[in-house]
Amino acid sequence: MKIPVGFLYTKEHQWVKVEGNMAYIGITDYAQSVLEDIIYLELPEEGAELKKGESRLGVVESVKTSFDICCILDGVVEAVNEALTDDPGAMNDNPYDNWLVKMKISDTKQLEELLSGGEYKTYCDSIS
Repeated sequence: MKIPVGFLYTKEHQWVKVEGNMAYIGITDYAQSVLEDIIYLELPEEGAELKKGESRLGVVESVKTSFDICCILDGVVEAVNEALTDDPGAMNDNPYDNWLVKMKISDTKQLEELLSGGEYKTYCDSIS
């Protein structure tokens, strides 16, 4: 299981890469391995204002299951990764290069609630 340094993580198996007040958000290697072959992805519209825990960041469907991706930060969607809507399986190949959305973060204090790579690895080890 890959857990790159310099990213933040959630117990819902999402990663966040922060650049200034922008956050790139995707699903982790652990998530893509559990899902297996990802076949469909639905993402929000650019400009959508999302709220942590209240808004849906997207829907991922695989040959095994589908699930809603809950928004983990307050912010505005600056960009969506259109290439993934055409080829959602790219998330299986390299989930850390294939972000779902780029968001302008409204409340940077929410980043403090996310896990470091080490904390995320410990969490994953505890549920495996």
